[in-house]
Amino acid sequence: MDKYRCQSCGYIYDPELGDPMSGVAAGISFEDLPVDWICPLCGVEKSDFIKLED
Repeated sequence: MDKYRCQSCGYIYDPELGDPMSGVAAGISFEDLPVDWICPLCGVEKSDFIKLED
């Protein structure tokens, strides 16, 4: 599964870790996050994340 980086603060969403601060379990892909999910560090919207290249 792909990792995504917040363009505002640099937070990396890693699906292997999930987002425990927001109640997102490990194993949830970025695409499957709720549409209203926000960056747990700076609060920007999901649309402000970019896919990291391998």
